[in-house]
Order: sequence, then C-alpha cells, then structure tokens
Amino acid sequence: MREPVDPSGLDLGSLALFVGFAAAGAVQADLADQGFGDLRMSHGYVFQHLIDAQPTVSDLSEKLDMTQQGASKAVAELERLGYVTRLPSARDARIRHVALTSKGREAVAAARQARERLEARLRQRSAGAASGGAHGTAFDVTRAVLVDLLDELGGAAAVHRRDVRPPR
Repeated sequence: MREPVDPSGLDLGSLALFVGFAAAGAVQADLADQGFGDLRMSHGYVFQHLIDAQPTVSDLSEKLDMTQQGASKAVAELERLGYVTRLPSARDARIRHVALTSKGREAVAAARQARERLEARLRQRSAGAASGGAHGTAFDVTRAVLVDLLDELGGAAAVHRRDVRPPR
C-alpha cells in the first residue's frame, strides 16, 4: 500500500497546480450541468484565441505551439461539436478562419459564470475559516499572492495576451 501524501507538505508549485486542476474539474462539472459536458479543459486553449479574433488553423497552431495537423484536429472536433465554424477569408477564398458559433459564445459565457460561482464558493469557505473580522481577507491575500507569483514567473503577460499554452 502506498504512503498517503499530506498536501500541506507539497511545494508551492505543485500545490498551486493541483488546486488549479481541482478548480478546472469543478468548472467542468458545472459546465456539464449546464449542458456543455462535451467540453474538455484542452478546448479552452483554443477558445482563448477565438474570443476576440478569427485566426486561421495555421495561426492557431503557432499560438498553441503545436503542429498544424494537431490544431486542425482540435478545430475539427470543436466544429463537429458545434462550438466553432470555419469562415472564408474576405481576401483569399482558399483561406478559412475559425470563429466561435453562438453555441461557442454561450459556452464561454457559461464557463465565466461557472468560474464566478466557484470563486464565490471559495471566498465563502475562506470567510468561514477566517477568524474574527477577517472575513474574505485570507482569500484576497491568497489571490493577490498568486497573481504576484504568476507575474514573477513570467506567466502574467501570457494571460494578459490570451496566449496561455498547453503544458508540454
């Protein structure tokens, strides 16, 4: 039998990663409850580039640091699921741009709402764990520390640009 791991003994990076995975899982469950159970965490890496733009598959492959074949496969899956569509370029009929469908935009809105509900739940738990009049303070401090650490480690700029890449 394996020795159990005490989460309080984890290094900060692993702990933050596992909290992120657990949060993503909670958002996925919420999305499934809202009728978007076919979405996976990996789809979010594609969606981030479609919120304010209509890139080509080639653009997506570069932004996601993956092969054009891999990006094409991801787009084809999202297209089959009804979240994206391919639109002809106004300049060149051979070029297709990838765009969110109305279902894709609804999924983005649902994911944002799911993350807001999760954050409210976590804030409430933090307030319940806080002593005296420090309600919410632990949550806010933790959040501020994580934002600062993200910046220190060079990840804030990628988030700002909507250029977060899948782990290698």
